[in-house]
Amino acid sequence: MSSSPTAMTEIRSPERSTPGSPPPALPRLLAGIRPHGAMALEEHLALHGPLPLGRGGRRRQLRERAAMLIDEIERAGLLGRGGAAFPTATKMRAVADARGRAIVVANAAEGEPASLKDRTLLETLPHLVLDGAVIAAEAVGADEVIVCVCETAGQSVEAVEHAIAERSRSSELAAGSPKVRLATVPSHYVAGQESALVNYINGGAAKPTFTPPMPFEEGVKRRPTLVDNVETLAHVALIARHGAPWFRELGIPTQPGSTLITLCGPVTHPGVYEIEHGASLASLIEASGGTTARVRAALFGGYAGAWVGGDRLHGVALSKEHLAPHGATLGAGIVLLLSEEACPVAETARVARWMAGQSARQCGPCIHGLDALASTVEEIVGGIAHPKAMKRLEQLASLTARRGACAHPDGAVNLLLSAVEVFSSEFADHARHGPCESCSRRPELPLPERPVEDAGSRKARRA
Repeated sequence: MSSSPTAMTEIRSPERSTPGSPPPALPRLLAGIRPHGAMALEEHLALHGPLPLGRGGRRRQLRERAAMLIDEIERAGLLGRGGAAFPTATKMRAVADARGRAIVVANAAEGEPASLKDRTLLETLPHLVLDGAVIAAEAVGADEVIVCVCETAGQSVEAVEHAIAERSRSSELAAGSPKVRLATVPSHYVAGQESALVNYINGGAAKPTFTPPMPFEEGVKRRPTLVDNVETLAHVALIARHGAPWFRELGIPTQPGSTLITLCGPVTHPGVYEIEHGASLASLIEASGGTTARVRAALFGGYAGAWVGGDRLHGVALSKEHLAPHGATLGAGIVLLLSEEACPVAETARVARWMAGQSARQCGPCIHGLDALASTVEEIVGGIAHPKAMKRLEQLASLTARRGACAHPDGAVNLLLSAVEVFSSEFADHARHGPCESCSRRPELPLPERPVEDAGSRKARRA
């Protein structure tokens, strides 16, 4: 379980007289969210209206309806919210065009310790996610939906189980709908990668694979499989109801719509916030009640992301094109602030060791490269490093990146090199003089409270 703060539930939607009318500018996804517990099916339908699906009809009519759904998602410009920002319609069309009856996997594995957005959706608004999954199933011709939830996210598991049971008792929703079931997955960093999920559901270890066939061709049960993040599917549910032009009323042309951000660090109210793409970092911090300490730097995108120094944060906007000049992205919607009271080198060493421990242990760069990098940073923090330790970090990084069986080594290296660049003076000082006073402070960057076994060491419960 992440040590991140509890997600905020302060946002309320205004009173509405017509069920299913478009949500206000913001919140959209979080409209009607309750202070505690999940929104019941009756409340959900009163807020959003009925599921916009036309059931039955001839095969040709079904294909036409599916094509129209995908075209609307394409016009909306929806990008995946799992981290890769891949066009959702392109993914859907690939599955729809593949041979065989498809399966939809709703991905809420959320192995990133700094992220709380997916579990926030499931714990508070599970029916919005399930709506999106069922609509996606209609679009790609799937007869089964599998909701994958991290095994340690107990409240998410309970909320999804209850929501599935509620829908099964609704004659309107149950008739003609795809079968929906829950699967719990290991709380491992790489377990949420789509090929790892497919491999796990099929009875294997939760390890990524990058050899053909890809999931959209042959995934769960060797059938075409659409794997989408649960936030992405929640957006699908709203776009299907209110249309692409409504979705594009927020955001910027290259990244339309709203998105969920997990904000951590020295702010008054850390938690999950819904923003429009292109909103300023300053506005997000203001919405959280402001900072509680001076900010040394911000990490965007989580533990495969990149640092931006505090002196460069003024005017930063939260979109791909605005963060790109800083070498950063939002990734899965994560903004981590680090105070000036923390030691960035000690924090980097701690995260680097954790990332090394999250190896799928199926290639040398993960097994040896990440361990060597973490050890070198630990030696620098402890003041026992070789005089050329900084040069060794660069050499090890070049030998580790872009050589792995999956993208995990690349993300870990990216984070480390970004830290070395932004905190260069602090790294140099530790290499010369050893630990600083701040090294003994309580760490600020969130990590699981207990160790998590590597992806191949065991099999978790499958529901």
